[in-house]
Amino acid sequence: MTPLRVGYVPEHFSTPLQFAQKHGFFSRQGLQITLIPYPSGTGHMISSLNSQELDVAIGLTEAFVRGLLADPAQPPSYEIVSTYVSSPLNWAVSTGVNRDDVTELSQLEGAKIGVSRIGSGSYVMSYVLAQQQRFERDPPFADWPVCDTFEGLRRAVNSGQCDAFMWEYFTTRAHYEGPHRDLKMIGNILTPWASWVVVKNTKIGRETMDRFQAAVRDGIEYFENHTEEAIQYISQQLPYSEQDARDWLETVEFEVGDSRDPMEKAERVLRVCGVLPGRTENAEATPGSQ
Repeated sequence: MTPLRVGYVPEHFSTPLQFAQKHGFFSRQGLQITLIPYPSGTGHMISSLNSQELDVAIGLTEAFVRGLLADPAQPPSYEIVSTYVSSPLNWAVSTGVNRDDVTELSQLEGAKIGVSRIGSGSYVMSYVLAQQQRFERDPPFADWPVCDTFEGLRRAVNSGQCDAFMWEYFTTRAHYEGPHRDLKMIGNILTPWASWVVVKNTKIGRETMDRFQAAVRDGIEYFENHTEEAIQYISQQLPYSEQDARDWLETVEFEVGDSRDPMEKAERVLRVCGVLPGRTENAEATPGSQ
């Protein structure tokens, strides 16, 4: 059995990965998988890949692309091998529940935007937000307080440590109403690219990754053919309601496929936004935004 340490974000998107582990699809491929949760997101996984603590990771396209290209003098220890989620990610923009002074995205220029980690998806997408809103300030925000986790970000917008933050919509939705209400939504952005990718440490061989991807495909197929089991897993093992799970399933599309197109789209947009060197004006940052 080939051992692999696999980093993932412990959210609803990880369900096919969990099913692949639970139903033995990895072991059928001769793989001994250790799933390692990263609640602080993709930026933390990049650090772990570069420090040789992870062999494989599944996370946000924009964060992995930035990590690959931000510093050509220091190439990272990972490479993107395939897509994982082909549908866009809906990033909700949230502020504190009692922040009556923050009601619109246009008010965020020069604000403090909370992020899980510098270089994470929440950080990268703040620049996309600034480009969409045509902010003129450079840099567009006063600061990016690092809050580590979704829980930390929620605390930060309510304490005044930051003014707003961005996180996946269905993860955030429960906090807009009901007993968990501690946030207020002021807008959202859809990524104009396939939102999640699979990456590997450069030391991991292609044949091993072929087996890993085959098992993930089996996990996705099982997920798609066992919708009720997926809903029960998400609503019982993760912090989502059954209705959240059902609504999310209407929007998500998983696919282990060619990653070149989403990588190119993300790179183009990130250069437009100034997240990567070589700024260009030849692309729209958020063609799918709302």
